[in-house]
Amino acid sequence: MEQILAITTPVFLAMSVGYATARAGWFSRADMRVFGRFVMGIALPALLFNALSRQQPSEVFNPQFVVAYALGSFASMMFGLWWARRVLGHQGSASAIFGMGVACSNSGFVGFPLVLQLFGAHVAATCLALAMIVENFFLIPLALALAEMDSSGGDSARRGAWSRASGVVARSLSALVRNPMIIGISLGFSFSVLGWELPEPVARTVDLFAGACAALSLFVIGGTLGGEGPRGRVVDAWTIAAGKLVVHPLAVLGVLWFLPPMAREFQVAVVVMAAVPMMGIYSILAQAHGHEAMAARAQLVTTLASFFTLNAVVWWVKTLA
Repeated sequence: MEQILAITTPVFLAMSVGYATARAGWFSRADMRVFGRFVMGIALPALLFNALSRQQPSEVFNPQFVVAYALGSFASMMFGLWWARRVLGHQGSASAIFGMGVACSNSGFVGFPLVLQLFGAHVAATCLALAMIVENFFLIPLALALAEMDSSGGDSARRGAWSRASGVVARSLSALVRNPMIIGISLGFSFSVLGWELPEPVARTVDLFAGACAALSLFVIGGTLGGEGPRGRVVDAWTIAAGKLVVHPLAVLGVLWFLPPMAREFQVAVVVMAAVPMMGIYSILAQAHGHEAMAARAQLVTTLASFFTLNAVVWWVKTLA
């Protein structure tokens, strides 16, 4: 167990530093947003480009990973939506936001640093790139479309919901063209396929930015949570947390069971990616539908509970799987 804690404890200690500095007033929520934009706009794209451009194309694309992550996440989202509607009695877009919290992982800010501790930069960056393709091209547009569609009313209202959902998907996909992380992934794939290399001074500069990614991303997550208050229904928060930390990794593991085998480190990594808390912009996306209170509390509860569940997941996959 000491080996497991040696892997996971630095992740949560880095979050704790961010949380403590935010609570102490050293950094404001606005500061954390600036740090977050730096990670998402510069550090993560640099890291993704580095990792992908230095591998063979056959090493980059892993269809089993993509299928396991996509199908397991989709099943988790549908389960979360059903549970919110049928068991908790949520109506409208609240059930879709509930399902989004269960299925959309924080692969960049938490999943990558954790897989980095487990298997190193080569595996971690490849898994991050594949997970982000699934999340940005499939999971997030689907969740936002469901939030728009999930409305009650007559036929005209439903037709309007379909139209709004289609618009949301179109805008989400068009925005990906300008997403720095997608640009980093695309350039990394291109350099890998074409066998290109950056000039040495440029490569060293990219390395500097990429090296800032892991620690700063965890610091941002902790600092962001440091500004969250105890808002929203407790039952919603804990139910979303249970879905995200238990149902999602189990669903991915279930899909993985029926797929052709892949390298063990990728088998472990895809489950770990599913087992981390929800994406950092969860409450921001929920705000558009008036559910930011539920999302903010769920994010705080899920992150705190993940210390115990992630240690259990890492222990299980390293000792039993």
